[in-house]
Amino acid sequence: MTGRLRAEDLHPDLRAAFRYLPNPPIRFRWGLALLKAGSRVRGPWRIPADMQHKFVDLGNGAGVHVLAPVGDRIRPALLWIHGGGLVIGSAAQDHPRCLGWARELDLVVVSVEHRLAPAHPYPAALDDCQAAWRWTLAHADELGIDPERIAIGGQSAGGGLAAALAQRIHDAGGQQPVAQWLFCPMLDDRTAADRQLDDVGHYVWNNTSNRVGWTSYLAGPPGRQDIPSDASPARRADLRGLPPAWIGTGSIELFHDEDQRYAERLAAAGVPCVLDTVPGGPHGFESVLPGAPVTRAYLGRATAWLAERLRPAVPGGLPRGRTVPSREPDTPGEGVHPAAEPGPAPGGGLT
Repeated sequence: MTGRLRAEDLHPDLRAAFRYLPNPPIRFRWGLALLKAGSRVRGPWRIPADMQHKFVDLGNGAGVHVLAPVGDRIRPALLWIHGGGLVIGSAAQDHPRCLGWARELDLVVVSVEHRLAPAHPYPAALDDCQAAWRWTLAHADELGIDPERIAIGGQSAGGGLAAALAQRIHDAGGQQPVAQWLFCPMLDDRTAADRQLDDVGHYVWNNTSNRVGWTSYLAGPPGRQDIPSDASPARRADLRGLPPAWIGTGSIELFHDEDQRYAERLAAAGVPCVLDTVPGGPHGFESVLPGAPVTRAYLGRATAWLAERLRPAVPGGLPRGRTVPSREPDTPGEGVHPAAEPGPAPGGGLT
């Protein structure tokens, strides 16, 4: 996208709330410190009587919040990763939505608390997410989780971490997630290196903020040739064998183009993929205005897709979580194959 965004570019349901909404002041040291402190201080929240919650410390600054309906039964699960540009945020910011998903879809949500950059650059956050995945599998029986029906998901930076985690899990072999559920994922550091995007003035998260996030996480400037592919998941050359994906994005957000390219490449690699683009949607609109008509419809489509992927396997039905042999990961700095035209591919396709 080129040219300065205007309020008229926003979806009518979102315009009043977003036209004056500022970007977070993370480019200033005081702003980043203030936002980090704010993400650690959350007011008291009440667990509904029909839900349960516990926190498990995984060590090294990582942990998981487990949220689930009351009652002993085997359920599917969602490993969820919060957003915050890799530098701010906490799992607590998503507790209300995680409780909602746990109730609506009758599943266990394992919400990851991971370390943040710049104090903890790559691979700290991804290592924490991988530790959470391994912990979830190891404790599936006691949590009442069907290990063959676990999806991974996240929003923004959390969506990027979820995509990178899916790649790592695939390369490690063993039990695989049944799906990737990615809201406005932050997938490609090269977007931050594109200075032409600085003048567009994206709502909520612009390219100046994006560059701060990626620079902090990569401990250096984005766009370099030596970036490992699991640090910036869009850099991975071979996407074959990854779990089915749902990718949601807004047409006027900074990550739209990188999200669309990744969806097209997944489809070309034979990975079933749904790309849901909301016209006039800015970054993270589903968090700011969850009750807007356009947001309710969007979230309804997203949860319907996830529910279908988490249903118990039936003869002739959708494939569920599987095990795969380990493989060597991509070497650092591998580029992206040119995006193929969206459309069906063997076993996959972009819808």
